[in-house]
Amino acid sequence: MKIAIIGAGAMGSLYGGYLSGVEDEVFLVDISQEHVDAINSGGLIIEEKDREVRLHPRATTKPEDIGQVDLAIVFVKSFLTGKALEKNVALLGQDTIVMSLQNGYGNIDQIAEYVRQENIIAGTTSHGASMLSPGRIRHAGTGDTHIGWVSNDDEDRINGIAGLLRRAGFVTAVEKNVMELVWSKLIINVGINALTAVLRVRNKELLRMDETKDILRRAVLEAVEVAAASGAEFDGEEMVRKVMGVAFATGENSSSMLQDIINRRKTEIDTINGAIVREGGKHSVGTPVNSVLVNLVRALEKLE
Repeated sequence: MKIAIIGAGAMGSLYGGYLSGVEDEVFLVDISQEHVDAINSGGLIIEEKDREVRLHPRATTKPEDIGQVDLAIVFVKSFLTGKALEKNVALLGQDTIVMSLQNGYGNIDQIAEYVRQENIIAGTTSHGASMLSPGRIRHAGTGDTHIGWVSNDDEDRINGIAGLLRRAGFVTAVEKNVMELVWSKLIINVGINALTAVLRVRNKELLRMDETKDILRRAVLEAVEVAAASGAEFDGEEMVRKVMGVAFATGENSSSMLQDIINRRKTEIDTINGAIVREGGKHSVGTPVNSVLVNLVRALEKLE
């Protein structure tokens, strides 16, 4: 299978790197020439807890040099999804499957502007990774990957992709309810990302203080209420436990939003906690905790 990773940051490099160990044609597509050059010259180095892994995916800044692929996995920041698909349209053929393993809400609508909806897979991952330097990442937390068709019932194709991910080392489940899938990941990010960014702490630190656990809980319960108004039902307290479980499992990870604040980059706050505020407004559901978190992260972006 010919595979392209659109957005070879920490998470894109993690998936692309390990996929290159089981498939010959895996390409990392990124805007950073320095990162691309480092991978092509010395391989991609993934730091695990007890070892280093060196893998050799091919990397490029020019999607037209790759041509159409069988599977494109999108890992760019959610607010860049539309622009990324436009820039990488050379990768997309009539039968190309596009899979989003991104954070945030609204990615699928942007992808659907460039490919048929029946060729789109939505996905979630609880893995954590961070960039250390060009060509080098740290795999900071592990978890399951869940994928599901947006508008299709072709079990053979999606089971084949799930099998590919499993061979690459990613525990993967195929899900039927894709909206529940998207909302579940959004709620996890709502509880973790903004709070770690504001406090500048790793995920595990949220579980060490009663104050942070309370804020996490309130943000998650607001998100669950908004999800219910949008047609996705979750048990609130169960989701709180799930989010805390993810924070524990990825304890050494610095969330992507924290990494963005530290590196003075635009965050995904508007498509994570901001999405809860917007959707809550549509359904007349109050979201005071998420509104405060959005404003705090936006203020940090301006200060930086």
